Amino acid sequence: MIDKILLEQIKSNLNEAIRVILANKIRTFLTALGIIFGVAAVITMLAIGKGAEKEILAQLELVGVNNIVVTPIPEKAEENDSEENEDGGSMEIKRFSKGLDLLDVSSIQNNISTVKQVSPEIILETYVINAGKQNSVKLIGVTNAFFKTSNINIGRGRNFSEKQSTHAMPVCVIGEKVEKKLFTGESALGKQIKVKDVWLKVIGVIEEKLISETAQENLGIRDLNQDVFIPIKTFLVRYKDRKVISDQPDYNQVNGQQGGPKKRISRGNYHQIDKLTVQVNNSNELKATAEVISKMLRRKHNGMLDFEITIPINLLKQQQKTKQIFNIVLSIIAGISLLIGGIGIMNIMLASILERTKEIGIMRAIGATRQDIILQFLSESVLISLGGGFLGIFLGIIASYGLQLATDIETIITVGSIALSFFVATFIGLLFGVFPAKAAASKSPIEAIRHE
Repeated sequence: MIDKILLEQIKSNLNEAIRVILANKIRTFLTALGIIFGVAAVITMLAIGKGAEKEILAQLELVGVNNIVVTPIPEKAEENDSEENEDGGSMEIKRFSKGLDLLDVSSIQNNISTVKQVSPEIILETYVINAGKQNSVKLIGVTNAFFKTSNINIGRGRNFSEKQSTHAMPVCVIGEKVEKKLFTGESALGKQIKVKDVWLKVIGVIEEKLISETAQENLGIRDLNQDVFIPIKTFLVRYKDRKVISDQPDYNQVNGQQGGPKKRISRGNYHQIDKLTVQVNNSNELKATAEVISKMLRRKHNGMLDFEITIPINLLKQQQKTKQIFNIVLSIIAGISLLIGGIGIMNIMLASILERTKEIGIMRAIGATRQDIILQFLSESVLISLGGGFLGIFLGIIASYGLQLATDIETIITVGSIALSFFVATFIGLLFGVFPAKAAASKSPIEAIRHE
């Protein structure tokens, strides 16, 4: 019986609140604008945050959590020393470095206990031909460790066997985009493709990996789906080995002047490998291992710093920190909008009380309790907030998708963010409606009826 009376009371209050709101549509809408924009900002902020989180996790999967990347620097002018030649002219002497090579790979793998595996890469920009179709491609010489350190799975076919790797056999694993370009509508497995001047047999196709342009720019990640992978020994034997000494002279006489300065001819890219990924056992060993690798390589390279060591996860953490700051700024903006919306609701409710003072007095005189008055005005403030909340949710969804289309920033809207926005809107209505409701209920019935 009591529950039925309570339901009737709530229904009556809601009907009265709807009547008052419909009687003042424009004023109610203007009052709800703060809630609308605040809720929209909350949904957009959470959508951006979820998108950023997904992107960070995807990039972590691409670079590996426990990886250290070593890249060569072909020339380093700061390492040049100078001395006088026999004619009194100055001659630039550059300390010799053998460059980053497979001997360095073996040293790191065998001498540093924290290292799990090492993956060298040699990269050549070239072309691939099949059935008269020619496409640009990156030819990558790798070991089997590459697929593990890069979190790449062979979708179809198989990886390089030990025999194929050891004997430099002409086999390859290709990306899905290469297969689609060269073998439209059919499988590439077991077929031959001509990469530059060498025919290679396709033994595997890697699973397609989604790599955003942001990841490619920020982390230096290639679109692996467009690469052709071959055993590293196949690359060195059948394509190019930069360790092989060229016939180029070491020095030349500048302008043919006697006694003039002699300068060493640039060796160009003298490094045998173009990238080295070192995977450590635990992420807390990354920094210490990177320092040991740096000291080892510098000693082996005759004191020359012709390489660069980066820890991708540190770059991702910095990127994540930047995005978190951005989200905090958005949160503050959303909070301010909601605060302004709440204050607007309080103001409109206080104004409504002044306008309806006589009405409140009559209601009290015919038997309405203080609780009835409080519930009626709370119903109005909550309805205004919920209406603004629903419009804000709609606007937030549109803003999130619009932002993604306009800026390529991935946004992910979840049920949780919508539920949170709905809760926030309800809470704002209750919080800022309590004071006006109590103010209305505290009026004396006789004074309220006499109010002009």
